Amino acid sequence: MTALAGPAAAPVRLVFPALGTTAVLLVEDPAALEPARAVLVAELAAIDAACSRFRPDSELSRANAAAGVPVTVGPLFAEALDAALRAAELTDGVVDPTVGPSLVALGYDRTFASVRPEEVAPISPVPAGGWRGVEWDARTRRLRLPAGTGLDLGATAKALAADRAADLAARAAGCGVLVSLGGDLSIAGAVPDQGWQVKIADHHAAPPTAPGPVVTLRTGGLATSGTTVRAWRRGDRALHHIVDPSTGDVPAPVWRTVSVAAANCVDANTASTAAIVLGERAPAWLSAAALPARLVRTDGTVVTMSGWPTEGDPR
Repeated sequence: MTALAGPAAAPVRLVFPALGTTAVLLVEDPAALEPARAVLVAELAAIDAACSRFRPDSELSRANAAAGVPVTVGPLFAEALDAALRAAELTDGVVDPTVGPSLVALGYDRTFASVRPEEVAPISPVPAGGWRGVEWDARTRRLRLPAGTGLDLGATAKALAADRAADLAARAAGCGVLVSLGGDLSIAGAVPDQGWQVKIADHHAAPPTAPGPVVTLRTGGLATSGTTVRAWRRGDRALHHIVDPSTGDVPAPVWRTVSVAAANCVDANTASTAAIVLGERAPAWLSAAALPARLVRTDGTVVTMSGWPTEGDPR
């Protein structure tokens, strides 16, 4: 995932657990930390209440429970659903929000901290229901899921929270802000003279001294998707949280991590998730989208494209 290193004039940094991962907030002005923190905490609470698959009282859980029956959803859930359906459209269904039952079938049926890392129970992959079957009226916020379909917004909701929180926190703080949620990061407000220095690593909690390149972010978002952190086993199968919707199973192991820079964190995480699923087709797909990217094969071989700096280049 993505770890952070500060620019020459080190920003003020706050780290705390959130959404089953780690939230990191960086602000340029020490006096801005508290207003930015308050905004971030409120945004995280709101996105959890709207989009958590593991809270029975979340809007997502209620929508899943009502599959087959129309429901009206709130504005934040509507925004998150719009982002998820847009991701599905942009990737031609490679990133599909109807993978909820697929993840459950693979054993990801509870918060990741509660998932048993080793279990002998067999698995039977369940293909995604298909995003095109979702009936959604954005104007009235009316949603109807096909019976048997379940949503999981993991590929976009956390990234959306990073984008929203960075924008709102920068306005509240009146200075440059960087928000990272489990390595999905977004920047807003004034950019430090030397930009935000970001270290790329397999794990978002890696220390600044960990192996990996450092890149400079001046706008938009950056996301890293990987198969090594949220991982578990069922019998002799190595599994993780990124699912191929067409099969309901994990994709063939090609990339260990994929990092992508884009106009915002949602687009970056959509692309990095799609690349893991696409496997060998990912470089051509990312190149066609002109997205700077760094892909690491399971053997550690690195592939970069579309302006991503070569290893050792600090750009």
